[in-house]
Amino acid sequence: MNTLTLLPFIVLIAAMFLMTRSAKKKQQQAATMRNEMQPGSGIRTIGGMYATVKEVNEDTVLVDAGPGVELLFAKNAIGAVLTDDEYNRIVHGIEHDLKADGAVVPDDVSSLTETDEPAADAPADKPVDLGKKDADDDAADETPGAKADEAEPKKTDGESDAK
Repeated sequence: MNTLTLLPFIVLIAAMFLMTRSAKKKQQQAATMRNEMQPGSGIRTIGGMYATVKEVNEDTVLVDAGPGVELLFAKNAIGAVLTDDEYNRIVHGIEHDLKADGAVVPDDVSSLTETDEPAADAPADKPVDLGKKDADDDAADETPGAKADEAEPKKTDGESDAK
């Protein structure tokens, strides 16, 4: 056989090998994460429930889902082991100290100005009219009835005077 005809099969087999290798790597990472679980760590199940690990057995995990609520899960049902900060943020709504992270960015520009006093050259609370007036409106305001013939609606291309 010609090597050119075998090339598509070789590429297909190589692609399948690479895909299964990455899937195996992800499965191994998930298994190590589940095996490193300890009592007291926060978890998220594959169903989206957040709980605290109470006891870890060979194939099962006993979790505390709330006051007086203990649930038994298979280890494979644990989707993620969360850090303490992440678990507290999600479950209890407790944010970590933002001041420890460094400078805080203000929400608005007013805190960036040096003074809170208005500028001396700023106009004093005058209302500003942002509406536009056409020249026809100005003329109609000055002399009422002068352009009454233009008040009649104009005809479009589809209409004609012939009856």
